[in-house]
Amino acid sequence: MMKIRELTERLLQFIWESPSCYHTADNAKKALAAAGYEELTETEKFRICPGGKYYVMRNDSSLLAFRIPQKDPKGFHIVASHSDTPGFKLKEKPERREGTYVKLNVEKYGGMILSTWLDRPLAVAGRVVLRREGKLQSVPVDLKEISCVIPNLAIHLNREMNQGIEYNPQTDMQPLVALGDGFSLKEILAEKLQTVPEDILGTDLFLYCREKGTFLGYEEKLIGAPRLDDTQCAFASLDGFLQAEPKEYINVYALFDNEEVGSRTRQGADSDLLETVLTRVAAALGKAQEVPQMAACSFLLSADNGHALHPNHPEKYDADNRPVLNGGIVIKYHGNQQYTTDAYTGAVVKDLCEKEKIPYQIYANRSDIAGGSTLGNISASHLSVPTADIGLAQLAMHSAFETAGAEDTVHMVRLTKAFYEQ
Repeated sequence: MMKIRELTERLLQFIWESPSCYHTADNAKKALAAAGYEELTETEKFRICPGGKYYVMRNDSSLLAFRIPQKDPKGFHIVASHSDTPGFKLKEKPERREGTYVKLNVEKYGGMILSTWLDRPLAVAGRVVLRREGKLQSVPVDLKEISCVIPNLAIHLNREMNQGIEYNPQTDMQPLVALGDGFSLKEILAEKLQTVPEDILGTDLFLYCREKGTFLGYEEKLIGAPRLDDTQCAFASLDGFLQAEPKEYINVYALFDNEEVGSRTRQGADSDLLETVLTRVAAALGKAQEVPQMAACSFLLSADNGHALHPNHPEKYDADNRPVLNGGIVIKYHGNQQYTTDAYTGAVVKDLCEKEKIPYQIYANRSDIAGGSTLGNISASHLSVPTADIGLAQLAMHSAFETAGAEDTVHMVRLTKAFYEQ
């Protein structure tokens, strides 16, 4: 039996080392490289062989890894998660001055709970594109040594504070980073990257919560951490992928960016990334004419965290379809296909869970609450394969600091490993 504590500590360390989508993808890349996976590029011909292990990256934030079985493959077994999380993105000119105060000029990325970002230690991470030796180079960067804070307005100056207020991202959510005239973000980046400010030509930088994940609750059965949605599933499905030995299917680990803003980017699930790469894989194996048949024999698990029953607000949930923390894999259903699970694909997941003795539970929205969406229906619209939406239960989704069950990561690792080895 997998050790829950050891795995959860690895998860929390992975989250700590993944403050942005670029770091999440880079850390997945490092784990794949350490396991013997070879990097391919989209600009060159794919040269692959039976038994081979490969990965492809796009835009430094999305990644597809695939492992070829020794025998002729029937299709693809795919698990998809996402690398991005809701937060604040720095604008191209990021510094604002208000008297002696220096603030960072930020805008919303995705839909977050704004109030949770106030009065927390924050830092900046992402990527920098710089000119080095006559070429453009993209480098992940983490400025965890430069902390900032979005300070609340004191209760004495706003007596309505505890009655609930609407925060304005332009005026209320700008982080304080320095005092005086000595601060220059570009100079700090240049020093860290051992270059000159003039050679920094572009940045994709985000605020992130600088608090480390930790165990919570009596007997430490809970965990609290930033970015559990969806780093928990990204980590767990990668762990299952690396453990699994493919038999009759090509195993695929998919990590997409930009899920939190609709996926409609060249590195999102609504791009051609999955379809193009898998078509090229089939062609490299001499099966270019068999892609439709292979797709029909394939299966996709969309792994994105779901809503656990809230202890203070049970009225927000369907009375009969509401998962709990540490209750196992969440299988998600939606009548309007925001989640793609249907009778067949749900039965596949349930059957696999029961065979492997993995607990599972069901989620559906209240009929009068719209809920969110995820990767499944978007990915399946580009590569038409049977798809089920699954995840792990958590509280405070899209908060700067979220809560989940300490035992559930093990369930996702076990499920994805078993799925890949079917």
